[in-house]
Amino acid sequence: MNKSFITNCIALALTVAGYVSEQPIIFTLGLFALSGAVTNWLAVHMLFEKVPLLYGSGVIPARFEEFKVAIRHLMMEQFFTEENIDRFLSDSSGKASTINLAPVIDKVDLSPAFDNLVSVIENSSFGGMLAMVGGSAAIEPMREPFIEKMKLSIKDISESEQFNTLLRNELEQPDMIAGMRDKVSDIIQKRLDELTPQLVKEIVQEMIKQHLGWLVVWGGIFGGAIGVIAALLNIM
Repeated sequence: MNKSFITNCIALALTVAGYVSEQPIIFTLGLFALSGAVTNWLAVHMLFEKVPLLYGSGVIPARFEEFKVAIRHLMMEQFFTEENIDRFLSDSSGKASTINLAPVIDKVDLSPAFDNLVSVIENSSFGGMLAMVGGSAAIEPMREPFIEKMKLSIKDISESEQFNTLLRNELEQPDMIAGMRDKVSDIIQKRLDELTPQLVKEIVQEMIKQHLGWLVVWGGIFGGAIGVIAALLNIM
């Protein structure tokens, strides 16, 4: 439901009704309400669209570059500060937070680790014994069990408090945090570079236009109230 359109229609109807019925209070109420609603509607419209001969209209598309700079500054100075990154790496009690690496470990291919193990055995003093029982093919059935056990062991290590403390300490190094902030800044900048003035206008418009519609409603209400007062004062 378009609040602006309905408010303007009601105000216009009151204006016409008051004029036709020669009721000055209703006419003035409608006229002032229509004036307030249309003025506020035009103000909202001018945020997003350039209106000829009206200086300052289309401010959001016109300030496109400033808008991008403001977003980047907000993201980096309010969300991705060194303090916030450090807070992210800790839990509420200040202890090292546990980083869940299990999904990453599950996707890692550990076949090269098994191949390296076989190579080490073949090149060791046990190589001759291995050759006597069929060589590397003899232990090939151990590949999958080896990989599964390795992943379980790595998961256990990654979930230990000692590992997470060491990982957090490394991530908290000044150079590391600065590098993380630089990478985040680059990602944000690249995404902002993809934005067009039209897309920015649509994003902002979608976010706030619904709420700005109430400016038109209240403009009509206050305008109507002022109109009634003005009509009563004129009668008196």
